[in-house]
Amino acid sequence: MKTRWVVMVGAIACVASIFAFPAQASGGRLLATGGVTTIEGSAGGGLVPWAVISGYTEDEQWGGTATLSRAQVDDYRLDVTGVSVSYGNRFEVSFARQMFNLENLGAELRQDILGAKYRLTGDLIYGAMPQISVGTQYKRNTQYAIPEAVGSARDADWDVYLAVSRVWLAGPFDRTWLANGTVRATRANQGGLLGFGGDTRDQHELQAELALGMFVNRALAVGVEYRQKPDNLSFAHEDDWTSAWVAWFPSKQVALVGAYVDLGSIAGESGQRGYYLSIQASF
Repeated sequence: MKTRWVVMVGAIACVASIFAFPAQASGGRLLATGGVTTIEGSAGGGLVPWAVISGYTEDEQWGGTATLSRAQVDDYRLDVTGVSVSYGNRFEVSFARQMFNLENLGAELRQDILGAKYRLTGDLIYGAMPQISVGTQYKRNTQYAIPEAVGSARDADWDVYLAVSRVWLAGPFDRTWLANGTVRATRANQGGLLGFGGDTRDQHELQAELALGMFVNRALAVGVEYRQKPDNLSFAHEDDWTSAWVAWFPSKQVALVGAYVDLGSIAGESGQRGYYLSIQASF
């Protein structure tokens, strides 16, 4: 419990630092400012939704993205297809379908996620105020027998989050940097793949999510993410998630992401580490 509070304080400090150091630049949206697509369909990194709005829309423009992703760890595989529609760099609606293969059991879990995000204020790069967005995700298990058997309390639920993002064009080492802090209210087990709530806890808890990235050049970025998660089921301890990622943006139409992921213990199987790959098309 003490560790969880340390992480929450770190998230607050991250957000405070974002307010403290505004970017020194002016102009329109730049390459990569729409982020990539998370495993839940929202714009951001791989694990964490950021305050960014998907695509590169401005003013009264409409845009969208389509994404295919895979995470492969020791005993499990997650495949995700996702789409999003955005308007005016202000509003985003997304949908993702997750298929989680339990390779050691010969079974599969499935989840659909409908998301919405609204930019409240600020800008990712320009002005004194960082970009601040609020989002929600409605998650529903479409194969619930296994989550119910291990103690899940329900097959569908809502997550709500607040994200703050900032980019510095002339940061340390004369590179462009990005920082994001997200606070999420959730009771999802393993992101919702094992249902919501359980026999240990059955209420929404605040969880911290962090991201930090550096652009090696205009099109190539490296970074890390951390996602805190609740622990609601007595049958197996649930660990937080971390990743170290590389993202390549050859153009505004295409983004490619590769990452090393450490998902900890999943359903009693410890040491779940492996790779994550994603390709995104924007239009």
